[in-house]
Order: sequence, then structure tokens, then C-alpha cells
Amino acid sequence: MGEVKATLIGFSAIVMWGALAVFTTWTGGIPPFQLVGMTFTIAFLLMLGKWLWRGEAIGAHLRQPVRVWIFGTAGLFGYHFFYFMALKNAPAVEASLIAYLWPLLIVVFSALLPGSERLGWHHIVGVLLGLGGCVLLVSDGGSVRFKDQYLLGYLSAAACALTWSSYSVGSRYFGKVPTDAVGWFCAATAIGGFVCHGLFETWIQPETPLIWIAILLLGLGPVGAAFFAWDIGMKRGNIRTLGALSYMAPLLSAILLVVAGQASVSLVLALACLAIVAGALLAAKDMIRRRI
Repeated sequence: MGEVKATLIGFSAIVMWGALAVFTTWTGGIPPFQLVGMTFTIAFLLMLGKWLWRGEAIGAHLRQPVRVWIFGTAGLFGYHFFYFMALKNAPAVEASLIAYLWPLLIVVFSALLPGSERLGWHHIVGVLLGLGGCVLLVSDGGSVRFKDQYLLGYLSAAACALTWSSYSVGSRYFGKVPTDAVGWFCAATAIGGFVCHGLFETWIQPETPLIWIAILLLGLGPVGAAFFAWDIGMKRGNIRTLGALSYMAPLLSAILLVVAGQASVSLVLALACLAIVAGALLAAKDMIRRRI
């Protein structure tokens, strides 16, 4: 598989993550860790369906080295655990902004990969533009204030960003591990989600068809196929381009919320769109030139 095709597949994950906010709002009051358990179970069943459809041995990709299991499960479950801990212990705006440092960290960490090309100024400027657009989106153009009493939440958000960026870039080191193995990582993450749900939450029964549909869509897309596509993008695509493009996720999320009537068009949204798109194009200029 060529780099461009793999990058496009990775970008499809970003597009799917753009629908995460809309689908999540449709789930009503389902607790976060319960939602993690339910949606990642669907993600595993999605891959299980693929194995059964193709007549593949279900346990074929279960046999992975311990370090691969630790890496994969820590990446998927660790990200969600720290993210929800951040939201629980800090205001959503500040926690989200810290958590959204992961695309920037992906670009920076990519310079540490063996045989990596030199990290250019346009990569850094491009991803900083994307971060600036993200700040506008999340804060809605308002002020952001960090307070000492929310330190635990801020640290959890930082751990969230570090976990996902490390998992994403580190996937390149596990290039020989098939993407199908991510299906089993999803199963482990679902178990972790249900365990945390039992420790921290009370079960809420989905009561309407819309809630069940939203959970299903989350498990099939943003929490399912997206992680399989991201694995391909990180292992075979242009990591720096995908890092910069990742800021398209909150932008697409905001646009979908507008379409769904849950947000309104504003100057802040327009400026954020301009910054994120410009940053993505700047960071991806090397790949664009090669195609031209």
C-alpha cells in the first residue's frame, strides 16, 4: 500500500471522529465508561464479523507478544481513561484544549522515528495554526483560565494527549502487527470500560431507539472503523500530515453540530476553519508537491 493511499485511509478516521460529538449527544445520559464498554464491544464485533465473513480463524490475531498487548490496550483504553478523568476533574474547555495537544505531539514525536525526514518549519507552523483554530473552537473565542484547584484534571488531560500521540507514532514501530489485532485491543478496552463503569458509575439503561442507534453508530464509526483506519494511516501513511489534519476533527464536529441544529454559525467558527485548513495544507505541502 502506498503512502498517499494509507494517508487517505488515516484521514477517514479523522472524518469519522468528526461525528463523535453529534452521536454522543444523541446517547443522552449514558455514563462515559458505560459508553466506552458498549461501543468498543461493537467495534470488536465489527472485526469479528470480518473474520467470520472471510472464514478466518478468530484467534489468529489474538496471539501477540505481551509488549504488543500492553501497547495496544494502553493506547486505546489509556486515552479514554485519562480523557474522562480530565473532564471529571477540570472544566471541559481547559481540559479539552490540553487533550488536543496530541496532534502537535504527533508531529514532534515523528522526528524521533528511525529514518524520519527532517522536521521542517512548515510542519510546526501548520500544526500550530491548527492548534490555534482548535483553541478558537473549543473556547468559542472566549478567555481560557487555568486554576490550581484543577491540577489533577489538567495532568489527566496532559496524560491523555501524551498517551494518544505516543500510541499513534509508536504504531510505526509495530508495523508488522496486523491491523486486525486492533480488534482484540478494542475487546480489552471494552472490558476496561465496563470495569471502570462498575467502579465509578451507575448503569443507565438506554430507553429510546435513538439512543441505541447512536450507540451503534459510535461503535461502527468513530469508535470502530476509525481506529482500524488510523492504525493503517499511522503505520504506512504520512504521520506529520495526519497529525496536522487531525485538527479537522473538532472543526468537522462543530460543522456537524451546526447542521444538526445544536450550534450556530459564527465568526469564530469561520476563523477557526480558516486556521485549521490553512495549517493542514501548509503541513502537507511536501506530499501535495510530490503528487503534483
